[in-house]
Amino acid sequence: MAGISLRDQLLKAGLVNEKQAKQASKSKQKEQRLVHKGQAVADDTSQRAAQEAMAEKAKRDQELNRQQQEKIEQKARAAQVKQLIEATRLPKLTTEDYYNFVDDKKVKRLSVNALMRSKLSSGALAIVHHGGTYEVIPREAALKVQERDPRRIVMLSAPTEEPEGDDPYAAYKIPDDLMW
Repeated sequence: MAGISLRDQLLKAGLVNEKQAKQASKSKQKEQRLVHKGQAVADDTSQRAAQEAMAEKAKRDQELNRQQQEKIEQKARAAQVKQLIEATRLPKLTTEDYYNFVDDKKVKRLSVNALMRSKLSSGALAIVHHGGTYEVIPREAALKVQERDPRRIVMLSAPTEEPEGDDPYAAYKIPDDLMW
């Protein structure tokens, strides 16, 4: 059937008769002659529809590509964050001294020593989410994590300046119960 034309196939199937087939071919030839002479406009609605469909498909493909690229970039950022945290995290301590902090309106605590407590308070260290737990990392790494995924930062204090060495009142502590 590959060599038989559509007209012959329709005739053979009995869907059209010989008279209808001749009339259709004559009207097609007449239309082609008129288009060739410039007296009639070619029917290009199907071509226009095909071009519009191609343009719409290209737009859809472009949007899908953009979404896929966005997903790839998100995965890359997540991998960078994971690598940063794992490379710079401080070892977990098992002490009786705890540092309390707030995460999602809940008070959480982390086992620390005196040095870690002072560095967390001064902003030299930060607390981040990682794998369902909390990790303590240096400030520089926390800033890089914050650039890539700010939701991972749980606590990052503003850096405080160390007291200067030539402060004449450095030896005098301010009492906590001082009333003005």
